[in-house]
Amino acid sequence: MLEDCFREAVLPSFEAGHVDMLEYSFELGWARPMPAWAQALLQHYGHAGRLWGHGVTYSPGSTDDEGRQQAWLARVRKDCASLTLQGVSEHYGFMGAGGLDVGAPLPLPPDDAVVDVTVAALRRLGDATQARVGLENLALAMSPTDAATQAEHLTTILDAVDGDLVLDLHNLWTQAVNLGLEPVALMETYPLARVRVMHVSGGSWSEHGGVRWRRDTHDHRVPTEVFTLFEAASKRCPGAQAVVLEQLGPTLADPRAAAGFVEDFNTLRGMAR
Repeated sequence: MLEDCFREAVLPSFEAGHVDMLEYSFELGWARPMPAWAQALLQHYGHAGRLWGHGVTYSPGSTDDEGRQQAWLARVRKDCASLTLQGVSEHYGFMGAGGLDVGAPLPLPPDDAVVDVTVAALRRLGDATQARVGLENLALAMSPTDAATQAEHLTTILDAVDGDLVLDLHNLWTQAVNLGLEPVALMETYPLARVRVMHVSGGSWSEHGGVRWRRDTHDHRVPTEVFTLFEAASKRCPGAQAVVLEQLGPTLADPRAAAGFVEDFNTLRGMAR
């Protein structure tokens, strides 16, 4: 995150040497001028071999009939020319179709053509970044069957490109809660041997028509259940190298929220060591 409130919240952790790696979401640097402190961090962690890249709007499950992916890749290629990345990832699913931008990655139908489109998009991403590629599991699913199909398709796609799974534990828990599934059982449907990076975050609850459901909004603290799921994941992901704590920068303007984020970071760091 590039906001000053985020920098102020995490600065003591950096100064204490507690931040072992960084993940850079490319689009953050496109919407505003990159602060000098952020650029310095990217260069430092890149040179140290501790920097990962992550995309949000590439939409690898979409066809590129509007040239949207080509434009995105051109910008990422420019970014990566000055950064050394250990890997780069995007989300399974799609968030763009023609001129439509749906704002969050959505599930795809269970079709072999979806696999082919996504594999081709990941290969283009690897060519542009000259880094290992990966996909993150989704928070959204249409049904328990869809959740299982997502895991199956992710496995097929990652096998085709020898890619990595970015295991987002809040996404996984969100699917489980919303669909009445057991979180660890759902996690075990994924190719856990391919996990190099895990994501941990919080979210929020919404209600409609008397039905309450979980949303992956990255705007609150990590639930206890997600920390518990991280313990289970740590035992099942022997190749995991990094854990990323995610929260939107503007949400840390409140000092209490900033203190909570740091507390979650320290809890996660203690569990990961």
